[in-house]
Amino acid sequence: MTIDRAEFIQAHMPVMAVPAVPEIVLHSATPASGLRRLIASHANPDPEPPYWAYHWAGGAVLARYFLDHPEVVKGQRVLDLGSGSGIVGIAAAKAGAIHVTAAETDGNAIAAQQLNADLNGVSLTTMHADLTAGPAMDVDLVAVGDLFYAPDLAQRVLLFLDRCLLAGAKVLIGDPGRAHLPHDRLRLIAEYAVPDFGQVTDAKVNAGVFALI
Repeated sequence: MTIDRAEFIQAHMPVMAVPAVPEIVLHSATPASGLRRLIASHANPDPEPPYWAYHWAGGAVLARYFLDHPEVVKGQRVLDLGSGSGIVGIAAAKAGAIHVTAAETDGNAIAAQQLNADLNGVSLTTMHADLTAGPAMDVDLVAVGDLFYAPDLAQRVLLFLDRCLLAGAKVLIGDPGRAHLPHDRLRLIAEYAVPDFGQVTDAKVNAGVFALI
């Protein structure tokens, strides 16, 4: 039997404030959430891990930066690439972005981010798609959190971001220094100590907000 994604998330993932970004609340995974049942319910020959269900440093640092510096996104059309839970797009919307597109390849994440947007009283336009193989989108700002952890993905993402730069968009990356971050292309503009997935309770890492140049 196929499980209804939204009903499962609402029933098994409690609403919690995000560590370091308490202005935002999200449906969050706990040891009792049983996410394997949700993943197995939707036939997929290559199921994705439920990255969207947890707090990651790159998303948290971008969200914190947008809320602390609303002038960065106010009046802007924002693309949240690899949007996961929707935290970055939600922060952009709360900070005054006029339109936020959240693009994600995991259908479970799409369901979660719509619920999370509702919890936070904002609107996101969701796209269940891999944008990295396509043309740049017509936006003012592209925000990318935590997408440089694997070499193939990092290469695809960087090529897409370069197309966005050529089209006139600004690109901001949130990352704690994952293995394939293109350091030679980045300018650090802010840094925060935030929790990261897999860290012990209350532990924090230094994560940066970078402009791609």
